[in-house]
Amino acid sequence: MKLTSKKVKEYIKYRTDKDIHHCAESLAFACNDMYEEYKDDEFTKVKPLDLLKLLTFNDPIPQLHTHSYGFHTATGRHIIETLKDKYYFKLNEELVNNLID
Repeated sequence: MKLTSKKVKEYIKYRTDKDIHHCAESLAFACNDMYEEYKDDEFTKVKPLDLLKLLTFNDPIPQLHTHSYGFHTATGRHIIETLKDKYYFKLNEELVNNLID
């Protein structure tokens, strides 16, 4: 299941009454891109939405052992930082494209 910017906006609106301040397209890109690393692993069965939940609401992903006693594990920190890197990469790419156009 591919995550779209529309699904990102809908999910965030479902989870909170606050407005989204981040680029939904970049969030979707980051989660989908990170999902590609895990999609063939039959043990994790992680979906892009799980990665969005981790990044935006700090929800644990038990299959990836992202939390231990409520704190991020090294794996959890790595996944979050990688998602953030992918998000900012896409966001900067969009900004540059807008400047060129």
